[in-house]
Formats: sequence, structure tokens, C-alpha cells
Amino acid sequence: MSAPVVLTVTREFAASAERVFDAWLDPRDAARFLFATPDGEMLACEIDPRVGGRGLIVERRASGDARHRIQFEAIERPHRLVFLFAADPAEEGQWTRVSIAIVPSHQGCTLTLTHEMDPAWAAYEDQTRKGWTMILESLGRITEKQNG
Repeated sequence: MSAPVVLTVTREFAASAERVFDAWLDPRDAARFLFATPDGEMLACEIDPRVGGRGLIVERRASGDARHRIQFEAIERPHRLVFLFAADPAEEGQWTRVSIAIVPSHQGCTLTLTHEMDPAWAAYEDQTRKGWTMILESLGRITEKQNG
């Protein structure tokens, strides 16, 4: 049996840990960064922000509608968020695990995202890392905006 593929992406935010954490659970914020692409149109962003709660994010893309499903395993505001993740078409057994750790810093906070995938998905590691990097950049744009 092969070991899971574990990829990690880290990003500094000029925003509080609370603001960055809360964006993951607020459907209005999440629709602006979570699985959102520059040329896509967000059709649905439903999030039930509780342990055991599920989410569905659907974006219309040139290649067709992209459906992303999540199920929360841990919600510890503002430091830790763990969810199962699947992109359709996927069966329940094909879920992967995403863990988010947020640590306050002098500038705001540091977020470390760890994605554990079945070895069968190893060929998608670089693409997945690029996707999460893009998502965290978009999260930065919405959480780091200055008022006024």
C-alpha cells in the first residue's frame, strides 16, 4: 500500500486570524475565493458551518460546471479547520482531507493548508498545489482589503 500524497501550501495574510478563518465559513466570502476561477461564474456556494456540516460550491466554467463538495470534520475558530473534499464526479470513498492551520503573526496571520490525497491522485499533485495557491491568493485579496 502506497503512502498518501501530502501537499502543503503556506501563505502570510495581512488580516487577522479571525477574518481569514471566518471567510472559509461565510458563503458570501467563500463564493469569491473558494474554487473560484478568473473566467468562471459562481452558481452556488452553500456552506453548513458546523462539524458534520456539508458544503457545495458550483462554478460554471468553459469546460462545464465544476462541483466541489466539502464536509467539515473540525471547526476550531480561529486556528483550525478540517474538511473532507471531493470534486465531482466523485464517490463518497474518493474524498480527500484538507487541514487548515492559522497562526497569528505580527503582520496578521500565517495560514498553512495541508491536503492529503490517495496515491492514485499523485499525478494531480502539481495541479492541486497550483489550485490551492490560487485560492489562497484570492482569499488574500478579499481579506486584506483596507476600508476607506
